[in-house]
Amino acid sequence: MNINDAFYIGYITKTRGLKGEMQLFFEFEDYDELDLDILFLEVNKKLVPYFVDTIKLHNNSTAYLNLEDIDHVDKAKELIKKKVYLPKDKMPERDPDDFRYTDLIGYVVVDENEGEIGEIIDVQAFPQQFVATVDFGGKELMFPLNDDLILGIDEEGQVIEVGLPEGLIDLYRES
Repeated sequence: MNINDAFYIGYITKTRGLKGEMQLFFEFEDYDELDLDILFLEVNKKLVPYFVDTIKLHNNSTAYLNLEDIDHVDKAKELIKKKVYLPKDKMPERDPDDFRYTDLIGYVVVDENEGEIGEIIDVQAFPQQFVATVDFGGKELMFPLNDDLILGIDEEGQVIEVGLPEGLIDLYRES
């Protein structure tokens, strides 16, 4: 399978016990809706299929799993930090009305006072909030995504209008 035919769901973080059990950390939001009977791990820039023997999902974005033919801790250690993918045809369907902050990647940010700032290149989830990273003339400008700052979102034009705190943009101009 080609990496362009797959989507990233997370990575192997550690082993547990001696029988090859591993922990998978999900970076895919709706991991509980995934069909996890076969996983593709990136090994030497190629996707290698592994069949799942057992998997136990946890509500902290992790799962413990055993893969077929990985029956010892030494075999499992070789897979630590490997990225995990699924075929694109296994991507769960999402309701078109289900808009998420991560959907804002690629949107142009327009501040009510400063005008166009740049394009959102990343959205990260932190415990209390989501933070957008904007390409601001080659620098990374970051601001929280919350109802107080967002004035409007134009999904069709891919524009987000914000009212950033006074002085925030100046901080990035000076650095």
